[in-house]
Amino acid sequence: MTDSTSLDIVIAGGGTAGWTAAAILARFLGNRATITLVESDAIGTVGVGEATIPQIHNLIIGLGLDQDEFLRRTNATFKLGIEFSDWLRPGRRYIHSFGQVGRGVGLIPFRQLWLRGRHLGVAGDYGDYSYNIAATRLGRFATTEGRDGKPTELAYAYHFDAALFAAMLRDYAEERGVRRVEGLIESVERDGETGDIRALRLDHDREVAGTLFIDCTGFRSLLLGNALGVPFVDWRRFLPCDTALAVPSETRPELRPYTQSMARPAGWQWRIPLQHRTGNGHVFCSEFMSVEEASELLLANIEGKPLADPRPIRFTSGHRQDFWSHNCVALGLAAGFMEPLESTSIHLVQSGLGRLLTLLSGDLSNVATARDTFNRLSTIEWQRIRDFIVLHYIANERVGEPFWDHCRAIALPATLAEKIELFREAGAFVREEDELFLDDSWGQVMIGQGIMPHSWSPLADNVPGQDVGPFLDTLAKSYRIKAETLPSHRDFVMSMRGNVLEKHA
Repeated sequence: MTDSTSLDIVIAGGGTAGWTAAAILARFLGNRATITLVESDAIGTVGVGEATIPQIHNLIIGLGLDQDEFLRRTNATFKLGIEFSDWLRPGRRYIHSFGQVGRGVGLIPFRQLWLRGRHLGVAGDYGDYSYNIAATRLGRFATTEGRDGKPTELAYAYHFDAALFAAMLRDYAEERGVRRVEGLIESVERDGETGDIRALRLDHDREVAGTLFIDCTGFRSLLLGNALGVPFVDWRRFLPCDTALAVPSETRPELRPYTQSMARPAGWQWRIPLQHRTGNGHVFCSEFMSVEEASELLLANIEGKPLADPRPIRFTSGHRQDFWSHNCVALGLAAGFMEPLESTSIHLVQSGLGRLLTLLSGDLSNVATARDTFNRLSTIEWQRIRDFIVLHYIANERVGEPFWDHCRAIALPATLAEKIELFREAGAFVREEDELFLDDSWGQVMIGQGIMPHSWSPLADNVPGQDVGPFLDTLAKSYRIKAETLPSHRDFVMSMRGNVLEKHA
């Protein structure tokens, strides 16, 4: 893009996706673009996603947001990972934590040493060797440790109120020149020669024209899906859940520094602690359970008084065949639906915007290669995340339960089948195509879901057998002791909130 080039960007739809797009584009394009966001107060947002992954820091740092202010305005808490209960079988739980598990020795990966230690009978639970999990189990958290205030080694994300976050991003975007237009989109006007979108036709005979359109209209996908006719790639054969119920409840005295995911007879339930309430939800497959049954089960398993009635959200897992067609890019639910099991929804908006900014040219008449690259990389990212989520379902031992029996029989994507076999042979993992989840994530979920390697790398045999046990014991003890020095998660959050209030006093 040259200095003289100016883009007329129109964002259709608000919510978290729309206002994230507005904030990022305003921040990084500045006066090289005019940005208009069209939304209607008459249209609600889905807004059930309240948990994130550590990549959210890229958004907060990139926008220059103050973390303390962010915590105050969004009622945020901290997240060290996700606890999965009953997914392998009833009574079994494990934690998929952020950050590193263990510590390698030279070129020897930690998991290979742990596998050898397990063979020797001297290894504990895989999670014993994670600082994040030690803090999670104790309910502890801090961003700094010790008297010198050095940053902790804890890798963390946030739980927050998505509606409040969208409002914060709106303020940010409007302060930087983004124009908001209130109105309902009645039709999409296209250029008769190129097929590109020319303008959005609003109620009261108004029009908003542009050169680049960002579709954030949710499940309706008014621009990419309806107007441009980009088909939907259906993933129900891999991810059969098709309904979610969401309900907030009163906050509890215990403020856990992690998301809870509890397997249920036809799906799973989430529990997300915020400062002012707890977010609850039940994702399930309507072929195996009715909305009424799912609602009753959800309400019977929430902590605290419900603050509303459960509201159903119907969905189909999958994505648009192209994420960028003509002069329109879709983000959020307009691009597709990824089950919230691993809290990736906001990340997919971020990564889509990052990809767009990398490939965007000021000459929108000559973007065929950029558009193809965008679609190829986006498809790969979505497929790799899909594979990671499918892994949780297919590796289960809940025999005799119709939904879970169905999940075990799912024909795996070839990319996932290869990962499982490679891991099963000797605990190996190879990251491909800049996929989101790294070795430690795949390792924790594979082992947590009962996929145990048959052997280990011969590299681990370079450590004398008598030294493996003491090394593992020392590592686990050091993480536990460090975690015990941290304050409780609730105390830390309240102290940070108090600091923010003092700043504004």
